[in-house]
Order: sequence, then structure tokens, then C-alpha cells
Amino acid sequence: MARSFKVASYNIHKGIGTDGKRDPARILKVLAEIDADIVCLQEADLRFGTRASVLPPFLIESHTDYEPVPLDVQHDSMGWHGNAILTRRDIVVEHHDIIHIPCLEPRGVVTATLNLGGASISVFGMHLDLSGLWRARQARTIAALGEAARDQRPTVLMGDLNEWRASAGAFREFGRHFNLLDPGPSFPSRRPLGRLDRIMHCPGLRVTGFGVHRSVLAATASDHLPVWAEFSL
Repeated sequence: MARSFKVASYNIHKGIGTDGKRDPARILKVLAEIDADIVCLQEADLRFGTRASVLPPFLIESHTDYEPVPLDVQHDSMGWHGNAILTRRDIVVEHHDIIHIPCLEPRGVVTATLNLGGASISVFGMHLDLSGLWRARQARTIAALGEAARDQRPTVLMGDLNEWRASAGAFREFGRHFNLLDPGPSFPSRRPLGRLDRIMHCPGLRVTGFGVHRSVLAATASDHLPVWAEFSL
């Protein structure tokens, strides 16, 4: 049975780096640097047209050890409103779902129940609204769903919360049910100031490490830096 695992959250900005170039392979190289077992992505699909996946499936299959959780939303998309989950191929997806949340902009949440060597965990991936009022409403909805999952199995929530203030409503909503990690500033990637990307977990998981992934490649690949955390069961 798996006793420890690593997660990461990464807003990949539709694959467009700080140099203005769209380079999906560069994103996959950053994921290889992080070497997480489970990754929640934001802005993983194009916003218009077919909303096709930014990361071509053949590149994921041939250049990584990951598989996208099959959300079954749109044929060409990997995610739901840009949110997607990647897992290592030896992780079994027991259940997956998309969640509609109150929103001003097109927003959604993705969730999956994953089996890591006999141990099941719940994972929620999200990208919250730019409006503080809507962020708090979204956090309240997601936290309630996360609490229900927590009653069944260890639970991790992560994503781009779009929240600059440490005492904001979204943090208060999540903090009622989960422990909030502060990996550090992750936006903008070249000179990070905002602590927008966060990871949250239930008390049933012990944190063994967390932080922001900083590298030369990550500073160029997207306007966000990835954040990560390691847990033991």
C-alpha cells in the first residue's frame, strides 16, 4: 500500500510562456522536473473554438508517465473549463466528476477518487473567479463538497484561487474544513509576488513537505509557477 504521495498544482496559461510562445512540450518538461504523482492543471484547454487540449494526448502518452483523468466532457478537451487532473499510470481512477459552481466567469471544478496502491484519496482541482464575492461563494460550495468526501477518505484540494489577500473570504471558507498550505509566491513566474496557487488538505493527511517549484524552465513556461506538496497517509 502506498504510504506517501506527491501532488502539484499548475496554471499552465494555455501553454503560452512568458516569451509569448505556446510550447506544450515545455510544460511537460516542467512536470518532469516536479515529478509528482498527481497533478491538477488550470487553463489546460483552449478557451474558444473546440476548446481543444493544450497538451496533445500523443505528447502526454509518449513523453510522460501520466494519463489524464477522463472527464468525458468534450471530445477534444482534456479538462472542464480548463481544469484537468493528470495521474501516474499505476494510479487507478475509481471515480471522476465535474462540478458546476456559482460563477460570474465560466468556472468549474474537477474531482476524482484515486487508488494509490490500495489507499483511496479524493482530489479536487479548481480555478476560482477573479471577483472576490464570487470566489467566496465558490469556496463555500467546494468546501462543503470536500467535507463530504473527507468523511469517506483522505482529501486534497488544490488550484489557482486567484486570491491575493491572506484574510480573504475564500480562505476563511476553506479554512473551516481544511488545512491551508502556503507554498509561497507563484505569480507572476519571473518575479513572483502573489500567493495565488494553493494546496489544502484534511487532517487525515500528514504534510512532509511543500513549496513552489522554481527553475529556469518553469519561469518561462507559464505565467504561474507550479506549487507542490508531499503527504503521508
